[in-house]
Amino acid sequence: MRASSLPQPDPAGPVPAGPVPAPGRRAVLAGAAAVAATVCALPAAAPAAAAPRPPGARAEVHRWRTAAIGGTGFVTGLLFHPAVRHLAYARTDIGGAYRWDDAEARWTALTDHLGWDDWNLLGIEALAVDPAFPDRLYLACGTYAQSWAGPGAVLRSEDRGATWARSDLTVRLGANEDGRGAGERLLVDPRDSETLWLGTRHDGLLRSADRGATWAAATGFPAVPAASGQGVTLLVAAGRTVYAGWGDGGSALYRTDSSGGWEAVPGQPSNGPAATGFPVRGAYDAGSRALYVTYASGPGPNNQTDGSVHRLDTVNGTWTDVTPVTPGGGDAFGYGGVAVDARLPGTVVVSTNNRWGAVDTLFRTTDHGVHWTSLKDTAVLDVAETPYLRWGEAAAKFGWWIQSVAIDPYDSRHLLFGTGATVFGTRDLVHWAPEIRGLEESAVRQLIAPPTDSGAVLLSGLGDIGVMRHDSLTASPSRGMASNPVFGTATGLALATLKPSYVVRTGWPSGSGSAGAFSNDGGASWQPFAAQPSLAASAPGPVAVGADGATLLWSFIHWDGTKYAAHRSTDGGASWHEVPTFPKGGTPVADPLDPDRFYVYDTDTGAVFRSTDAGATFTRGASQLPSGDVQFKIAAAPGRSGDLWLSAKDDGLFRSMDGGAAFTAVAGCQASHALGFGRAAPAARRRGQRGRRTPAGYPAVFQTGRVAATHDGVAVLRSDDAGATWVRINDDAHQWGWTGEVITGDPRVHGRVYLGTNGRGIQYADPA
Repeated sequence: MRASSLPQPDPAGPVPAGPVPAPGRRAVLAGAAAVAATVCALPAAAPAAAAPRPPGARAEVHRWRTAAIGGTGFVTGLLFHPAVRHLAYARTDIGGAYRWDDAEARWTALTDHLGWDDWNLLGIEALAVDPAFPDRLYLACGTYAQSWAGPGAVLRSEDRGATWARSDLTVRLGANEDGRGAGERLLVDPRDSETLWLGTRHDGLLRSADRGATWAAATGFPAVPAASGQGVTLLVAAGRTVYAGWGDGGSALYRTDSSGGWEAVPGQPSNGPAATGFPVRGAYDAGSRALYVTYASGPGPNNQTDGSVHRLDTVNGTWTDVTPVTPGGGDAFGYGGVAVDARLPGTVVVSTNNRWGAVDTLFRTTDHGVHWTSLKDTAVLDVAETPYLRWGEAAAKFGWWIQSVAIDPYDSRHLLFGTGATVFGTRDLVHWAPEIRGLEESAVRQLIAPPTDSGAVLLSGLGDIGVMRHDSLTASPSRGMASNPVFGTATGLALATLKPSYVVRTGWPSGSGSAGAFSNDGGASWQPFAAQPSLAASAPGPVAVGADGATLLWSFIHWDGTKYAAHRSTDGGASWHEVPTFPKGGTPVADPLDPDRFYVYDTDTGAVFRSTDAGATFTRGASQLPSGDVQFKIAAAPGRSGDLWLSAKDDGLFRSMDGGAAFTAVAGCQASHALGFGRAAPAARRRGQRGRRTPAGYPAVFQTGRVAATHDGVAVLRSDDAGATWVRINDDAHQWGWTGEVITGDPRVHGRVYLGTNGRGIQYADPA
């Protein structure tokens, strides 16, 4: 991300029962039961079994695809297999792991099978391959190391990630925490393919003697972990010796010794970031028998102000400072990625990180670090395939959050590096373009499928990269991210149902103070609101627009959860006035037919408030409904007035047909997390229970929820009979972790569904 896309305030996401951590990039704070972490690991676990289908369960095969944007998230690790041409892997902080398909020139997702209960495993802390057995792949999975998150797991594959065996750990990993670009923290021992090493943040070094099936604390490892530290930051093989980076003080680098134990590496740098900071990455040049290590004053990807690069001659033990440029003055940064050229000894590439002023770069040397060249200085960037990378400006940046670099072992001029939004690649060290097809990592907040064929196929509000207008689902939006103004995370997106060319959006400002904008052409172009409430830039929340586009309601909530009064505008955002009767922090919902009607669910009290005067005042409607969770939400059925559905997570699904005066539980639905509507089924399919016909033309209802009669677990569901019966439309291979934020159907095509994920972009499907 750009400088303005440092971790964005991120109020939404599953919320833990305990204290909420400070917001980080797309933080998903799920209410996983806290499990005490111990140093050793549980016995091997079998591959995750598919949930049993209840008697009479209904499922419909769909073809699932990912809408093309291109990256959008932090690629934390890149790895070429050293012995197989064109075989490469990538890991991400919240969106799983990928394998490169060279024939298709795209990445293939490897972890979409991880389901609702395993949301925490979609963050990949580390990956490893076995040089001697090319089909073997290992992933260390675990997004958060906090007490409210579940323990991590190691996934093991014998077929390059096509299928997996799973070993659950008792320790927590932190793929979306500080230091997530360090590594790799997982390694196959160069002396024995049966032995694996796993570096943890708070539980020291683990060892497996059975190819990752079981794990225990490594004996003889001298470093003592700290509860708030970084622990083992990297593991790298240098010949038959294993080196381990350490981020909790004392010696920064350890190695295996001749007796099978561990020792601090002698002669390490005694001053500067190499002595007081963190070892970030390491790479071994077998041709010159030298180990290169990058260091930074902090674990990254943020808050690094100093860094260095050092070379260790593993034959004679001599250390040499080979830092390309020493940070200082107004140019503060750290060093991150490092890669060596397997074909050209002494050729090394390192990356700067957190260099917002001069912009991050890659430095390349061909003489063991004596002289370096900045590759950014001669780079020609082509981002035509993913225009959003321009971030609303004339040209894209070379990179930011660069902590992973890889050199193709079969092509010295083929380099890859990951950024906070993409993977850039080159084949000639000059011309660079994203090598990102298939890798989609956006966290999706809002989705709107416009009702007319003349508009966009889809509008999306996303974490970190604002709003997109999708004229195609197979190509990245040609306009890039919505600009004038540019947002970081989108907090609101709404369309006037009787005037669908009018769209409004709200979000965290990026590069300006404007937190709201409107469009008169369906999101093709934008203008900022002429005015905005004083708190808008620091607490932008969701927005609604009346059916005719005449009234705007804007709610405000700070990233720390503090709620503020909503404001109303009747002049397109030229002026705003507080609405005292609107529940603070609530999400406004406009009636699809009646411009005078608005609704809001007060999650604090479990009551619906209604307005019949275009949002000027609100009065209490139904009460004694589920409360206490900010993710409870209401949705209004299109083409009808006052037909409301309430998703109350594990408290179930409720419906009101009188504008929120009363709600009735939808029978048979045990949980509802997100809900939306699509085109009604053809008449022949509109049959409810016992063959009863449902009201003609009632929209298809989609949800992520649990209906035990259909599937024993949270699934993507559709009802063509107003909730009387449900059919599962995803399958065990397509689950994507947590999918509780947003779902919608398509008003033009029956059965088409758009699903927002938290780290795997926009998934969409049609009946097969």
